[in-house]
Amino acid sequence: MPFIPTEQEIDNLIAGSPRQVAPFLQLLKETAMRSGEAKRLLWTDIDFERQLITLNEPEKNSLPRIWHVSAKLVDMLNALSRKSLKIFGDGPINSMKSAFIKARLRLTYKLQNPRLLQIHFHTLRHWKATMEYHRTKGIFHVKEFLGYKKLDNVAIYVQIDEKLFAHTDDGFTCKVAHNVEEAIALIEAGFEYVTGEYNDGGKIFRKRK
Repeated sequence: MPFIPTEQEIDNLIAGSPRQVAPFLQLLKETAMRSGEAKRLLWTDIDFERQLITLNEPEKNSLPRIWHVSAKLVDMLNALSRKSLKIFGDGPINSMKSAFIKARLRLTYKLQNPRLLQIHFHTLRHWKATMEYHRTKGIFHVKEFLGYKKLDNVAIYVQIDEKLFAHTDDGFTCKVAHNVEEAIALIEAGFEYVTGEYNDGGKIFRKRK
C-alpha cells in the first residue's frame, strides 16, 4: 500500500520548499500529475484567466487531461521566471528532486516529523487519487482524473479509502429548499439534490460532511 500523508504534512513541505519546487509540489497536489508530466508542461498549457491547466503529453500511455486549479497555484506559477518554453525550465528533473530532498530533510528535523521522509513526488498522486475517491465515491471519476484507461489501476484507492477513513464520521448534512432561491443557494454552497418537490414539503439536498 502506498503511504498517504495528511494534507497538513503536504502543505508543510510546500511552504518550506524553494521557490521553484513549491509550485511544482502544489501542481502535483492539485492535479495528481506524474512528476515527468509536470516537468514537461509548457507555458502555453496554462490558461491563466480561466485557471485551467492542460496535459497534452501524458506518460505511460495514459490519456490527456485538463484541470481547473486554484488561484493559489496560478499565482505561484505566474511568479516563476519565463526563461524557457517549459514552466519548470529545461534542466533535468533530478535537479528538482535534489532540491526537494534537501528541503524535506531540513523540514523533517525542524518539525520533528519523520513521516515527511516517506513523501516523494509520486506520493502526491496517490494522495490526490485517494482524496478524490473519498470525496466523490466515484471510481470512474478517479480513473478519468488520473488519465487511466482501465479501472483495474484505481481499485487500490478504494481499499485505501476504506482503511484510512474507517473510523471517521463520513455522513451527510441534509437541508430542505422550499423554493428556487433556496435551492440555488444550497447548490452554490456545494449541496446536491436528492429527492422531493416544492409542493410536497420541499426538495432535499445533501453535502458530505
